[in-house]
Amino acid sequence: MGPARAESSKESRNGSRKNARKAIKKAAQPATPAKPTAKHATKPASLRGYNPLAPARISNILQRLDGLYPNVTCALRHRSAWELVVATILSAQCTDVRVNMVTPGLFAKYPTPQDFAALEPVELEPELRSTGFFRNKAKSVVGAARKLIADFGGVVPDEMDKLLTLPGVARKTANVVLEAGLARA
Repeated sequence: MGPARAESSKESRNGSRKNARKAIKKAAQPATPAKPTAKHATKPASLRGYNPLAPARISNILQRLDGLYPNVTCALRHRSAWELVVATILSAQCTDVRVNMVTPGLFAKYPTPQDFAALEPVELEPELRSTGFFRNKAKSVVGAARKLIADFGGVVPDEMDKLLTLPGVARKTANVVLEAGLARA
């Protein structure tokens, strides 16, 4: 390597070091927030004061839905709130048609929460196999039956917070049970 080449190589190394230092300094500086454009600076007059949860708005939406879909019923067949709890737990990642095929035999064999609570989840698994995720569903159904008996005297609670304490019951199931199973909005 000749002397001229050595100097240019040394300069390029120093130049790349300088560039690296500049990049590090720039990265270490706090980012300044972008200034809002005139388009986003203020809300249009039509959206100022807009409340998506305003009671009048919700009432209007519910009335329109009732007009579009009169006499709506739950697709899951059930005779009691407990049956609806079980059917809704089974409906996760499964069609209502499949659940409706499984539940008549299930409720004929185990008509009460006490019957389900007396089972071990592994005993229930073969009957739930066709609904998918049958191991978790069996644990949830048996656990819900046991908690229902222990904490609520075998009666399905009519409050969201209490329903949510049952294994396998999340907001969807609780809302379905409150609306369709207990005839409450």
